[in-house]
Amino acid sequence: MPPFGSGLLVLTAPLGALPRRAAAALAAAAGVVAGPLYVHLQPGLRLAAPAPRPAAPPACPALLRALAALYAAAAAQQGLDLRVLLGPGPRLARPPRVLLATAAEAPGPPGPVQLGLQHLAAAAYGCPPRLPALLLGGPEEDPEEDPEEDSDAALPDFSDVAVGGTFDRLHGAHRLLLSACCLLARQRLLAGVADGDLLRHKVLTELIEPYELRVAKLREFLEDVKPSLRYDIVPLADPYGPSVTDPDLQCLVVSEETHRGGEAVNKKRLENGLPKLALYEILLMKDPDHSQNEEEKISSSSLRQRLLGTLLRPPRQDPTLPSRPYVIGLTGGTGSGKTAIAKLLGHLGAFLIDADKLGHAVYVPSGPAYEQVVAAFGAEILNEDGTINRKVLGAKVFGNQERLKSLTDIVWPEMARMVKEQIGEADAQGKAVCVLDAAVLLEAGWQDMVHEVWTAIIPEEEAVKRIMARDGLSEEAARSRLQSQMTNSQRVEQSQVVLCTLWEPDVTRKQVEKAWDLLQQRLSQERSL
Repeated sequence: MPPFGSGLLVLTAPLGALPRRAAAALAAAAGVVAGPLYVHLQPGLRLAAPAPRPAAPPACPALLRALAALYAAAAAQQGLDLRVLLGPGPRLARPPRVLLATAAEAPGPPGPVQLGLQHLAAAAYGCPPRLPALLLGGPEEDPEEDPEEDSDAALPDFSDVAVGGTFDRLHGAHRLLLSACCLLARQRLLAGVADGDLLRHKVLTELIEPYELRVAKLREFLEDVKPSLRYDIVPLADPYGPSVTDPDLQCLVVSEETHRGGEAVNKKRLENGLPKLALYEILLMKDPDHSQNEEEKISSSSLRQRLLGTLLRPPRQDPTLPSRPYVIGLTGGTGSGKTAIAKLLGHLGAFLIDADKLGHAVYVPSGPAYEQVVAAFGAEILNEDGTINRKVLGAKVFGNQERLKSLTDIVWPEMARMVKEQIGEADAQGKAVCVLDAAVLLEAGWQDMVHEVWTAIIPEEEAVKRIMARDGLSEEAARSRLQSQMTNSQRVEQSQVVLCTLWEPDVTRKQVEKAWDLLQQRLSQERSL
């Protein structure tokens, strides 16, 4: 873990040189700073000069190119929270704990440069005067090689600027888009944040951060980057929001992807008797590390896909649970692909407990729940041979919560007892990991028997198609079955690990292998404590 929780990196190179230097500078800084890394750009500043005065970088195309390079380079540093500052402010949200400059940015004796860093940070951002100041290693650059900057060019400016998006897990492309907004706006930035129905068709919508959290992160970033602006952050329940009714707006910042949406906004504005907005387009940022099922651009959906198989929240700490075998509770709705995931885990070495099979066992004439079920629901649920007809029984309880609870109150405790017996069998066989494959894991409260809950999810439309194809049901019947179950979001909220079988089987296999490998690392760490 890097030693400092936050830092301020001062870069004084010409803006035209930053695209070439960004990757090395951020890689060096990422080794020192764990949390937010603030970057102060001030081309030509001499850090070793007495009391260097801070100034905002010029709002020009070269600055946008430098920002694009910095945020793209930050994407290569896992989880680096980069915030390039576009104007000094009284205080940063997470005050820096260390001041940094690269050797290429700060030639000369280290003492005066470090003192200059301290003076600059105190004057611009109210930092304590004696913060640690470090010079990072890096190759010296020949200033004569730096490209000419289009110093006469300037970005357009507008009093009020608008932008919209989901802004889930602020990534480099978001930060570039928002920084462009800050450069273009003189007074106010109106930011619309998608919520409600606008999220329904997003990839892995269950993993999108809550609206309040997205807004809090967005506001913190914006107020750090340019504190002189006024920020109005509003929920978007439709694609337009206030952009089609606010008469003070002058510009809408879009990407290549959303340009057509900007044109639709202008059409609505004309219908509402308002002037068109200037559309300022930002180029998409390419993601060099995208996999076969991810978008080529840096995107929130790709980041959410990379969460699949990882630990989203800490495992349960329950001293009553034995440490061995380590029990995974695997759940998911109908059509989610849960059974396929269980088989993959079995191939990797897990001991499998199939709760559905145990459910069948409790209903047989010699089973532990047979007599209680017949007594509660009558002989009409029996076949001629005396076995329970589960379809008839299901019809009796379907849609009737009181009858369903009567049944589960009989069946689930017996199944739980059988599960515990199976866990004991796994221990007897020397198995380190046991997987309880149970659709009703959370409904039955069986998470108390497991160390971690793993959930398989699938979009509703895909689940409906699978149920119709597998069970020969109508679309209406398939949807009714899904709606009678716990939702994906409800399951995800209670899960440590989430998996998704939407894509090709090979993608699912890689997810499961990642989840298994990370589990083995956790178990190894526990054993070493």
